Amino acid sequence: MGYDFRKSINIWSFDENLSIIQCMKMAKKAGFEGIELVLNRDGNLSLDSNDDEILSYKNAAEEIGINITSLATGLYWQYSITSNTKQIQDKAKEIVRRQIDIGNLLGVDCILVVPGSVGVDFKPSEVVPNARDDDFFAGSEVIDYDIAYERSVKAFKELALYAEENKVIIGIENVWNKFLLSPLEMRGFIDEINSLWVQVYLDVANMMLYGYPEHWIKILGTRIKAVHFKDYRTAAGGLSGFVDLLAGDVNFQKVVSELEKINYAGWVNAEMTPAYKQFTDQIVYNTSASMDRILKRNVT
Repeated sequence: MGYDFRKSINIWSFDENLSIIQCMKMAKKAGFEGIELVLNRDGNLSLDSNDDEILSYKNAAEEIGINITSLATGLYWQYSITSNTKQIQDKAKEIVRRQIDIGNLLGVDCILVVPGSVGVDFKPSEVVPNARDDDFFAGSEVIDYDIAYERSVKAFKELALYAEENKVIIGIENVWNKFLLSPLEMRGFIDEINSLWVQVYLDVANMMLYGYPEHWIKILGTRIKAVHFKDYRTAAGGLSGFVDLLAGDVNFQKVVSELEKINYAGWVNAEMTPAYKQFTDQIVYNTSASMDRILKRNVT
């Protein structure tokens, strides 16, 4: 008997040269029930996408027979809600609102949002003028921790009202931002915002350098709205530590056990890096098979 979780995959897991429709079809063929889309700076499904374009993806998903589970974005690495520059703070909040608008049109009930940062080790510690939003290494400020916390709480109390109005939950993800580093702190952060429209989007691999996902699940409990499945090999360190599911150190047996204890029954979205040099689509099929094993599906 399998767990009562729904299996999905993030579109970042696919070859970037594939269209959104092609990714949807491949995800369906590989056995996924859902796909998590991504909001980009430009191109397909961007900040400037009009309603007709957005609705066309929703209609395509319905025709293919796959759910759009949530909406992520990488834009917060450039536009941090905790920045020392008010213009950047305002842009970050604008992106959250746009993400909510698009999520509403797509019919998702949760978006993935980075709550700002104190610092980011894999980026330079200075702001790069006129950097593109999609430049992953565009630069990062170092913000005093207490100031970052105050700014983030204030911003999400404000944004919670917009989320409630549009019936789309803001899912706060734990990422490599030197911020909200423990489950106790994340719990306090969510409780201080005090809105059902701001919850946790838990990534089970992102805390592996300094913690254990099963502890986070136990402590955060029903504050968890959505889950990312990744794996991480701690001995490798850095970004190269992210590996295929079941190839790292995440204890998925404990993860799913703790998710069951809190009666989690939502989506588990695989978020992989398409690093295969040949047959790049194989990671999608391998991930599907690994998730079936983790979730005790099709296992005799």
